[in-house]
Amino acid sequence: MTPEIAPRYLEPTQESGRDLFMRGIEGEVVMLNLLRFRDIADYAATPDLAPVTPISGAAAYDLYMEHTLPHLRASGGDVEFMGDGGSFLIGPSNERWDLVLLVRQKSVQSFMSFASNEAYLGGMGHRLAAISDSRLLPIVARR
Repeated sequence: MTPEIAPRYLEPTQESGRDLFMRGIEGEVVMLNLLRFRDIADYAATPDLAPVTPISGAAAYDLYMEHTLPHLRASGGDVEFMGDGGSFLIGPSNERWDLVLLVRQKSVQSFMSFASNEAYLGGMGHRLAAISDSRLLPIVARR
């Protein structure tokens, strides 16, 4: 019997993007990012971005953040928190996350504009090379 491979989540789907927009969120939105890195970054999909020698997934994510922050800030967003993760205190014991980020954006529309910016997308290959799995949860402050 073949072991079942758990699904991986690397990018939003058209449906999840539509659902976010349809929530009708007014004002700021904070994106909770949970990231699990590859041991060695996989640049197979974007060899033009690959460093000369192999690097870790964490190092590839650092390249992604270096590329991304100017575009994020120009769109009205910023990283509010970035920290090392680990295993859950409450949650699945077999699940761990290497990095946790809280990214604030002034609106869903600003986030969508940022996420579709051609200059930003030019560095997306670093993110895809870096991570083996991720979660992105839009959260809104209670009023």
